[in-house]
Amino acid sequence: MKPDYDRRLTPARGDIAAEGLRGRIDAEAYVRGEPAQVVAGAMAVRRAPAHDAMLETQALFGDNFTVYERKGEWAWGQMLSDGYVGYVSLSDLAAPPVAPTHRVSALRTFVFAEPDLKSMPLLALSMNCKISAEEESGRFVLATRAGWIFKGHLSGLDEFAADWVAEAEMFTGAPYLWGGKVSLGADCSGLIQTALNAGGYECPRDTDMQEDAVGEAIVPARDFSNLQRGDIVFWKGHVGVMIDGERLLHANAFHMATAIEPLRDAVDRILPVAGPITTVKRLSPHRL
Repeated sequence: MKPDYDRRLTPARGDIAAEGLRGRIDAEAYVRGEPAQVVAGAMAVRRAPAHDAMLETQALFGDNFTVYERKGEWAWGQMLSDGYVGYVSLSDLAAPPVAPTHRVSALRTFVFAEPDLKSMPLLALSMNCKISAEEESGRFVLATRAGWIFKGHLSGLDEFAADWVAEAEMFTGAPYLWGGKVSLGADCSGLIQTALNAGGYECPRDTDMQEDAVGEAIVPARDFSNLQRGDIVFWKGHVGVMIDGERLLHANAFHMATAIEPLRDAVDRILPVAGPITTVKRLSPHRL
């Protein structure tokens, strides 16, 4: 029987559930979670404990993750940033979590072995990764459990982009990846979540969640003449953002990339597949 809760956001299975769900959801056992932190540039959060299982989403370096089960090389648990539940590789986690001091504000940046751009790059961090700075040397910052990062690619945790749509535009040309939300691959809702977060807005992960939670609904004119930059356009299972009154930016499977095209072209192409536009949302100035 299908569970009456959203499995994406609820740490519960038939055999195990989070202790906080006792009395609300039936399970054979209840466990207290163990706090951990992501130490991979982008950690895959999968639907099942297998490397070929569907990619549900990605957790970024510095994200906190609550582990409810360890089995072999896998952990099952929940992201603290947006509440997503899934299976992750234990090798991508470390404990205890350390408090972040900065976030990555560049599209992507390298972590070096030394405070020297000619030294060995150890990994790459994407927009919104969080690091804990230990010390500075010249133009570089030493990040805990990582290495040296160019400090020009970092911002304070309370410093956000003035134009979140410009953050989304930086992904133009990035390949489409179901479950992705980094410049090496993003899907439609991952792109919107990442860009909104960079602008200081709260945003859940999936399209249906975003349609419910983000912004205020407006009624588009028949010719879309009342739309403006920053309006978020939803279809069933798809989302994009207007970069002006006529053009839509979206990560999509037609182009297999993040692309910009006239909204009317996208509407005509998507109609036979996902139907008409369901909602257009406009953001308020409220941020995190």
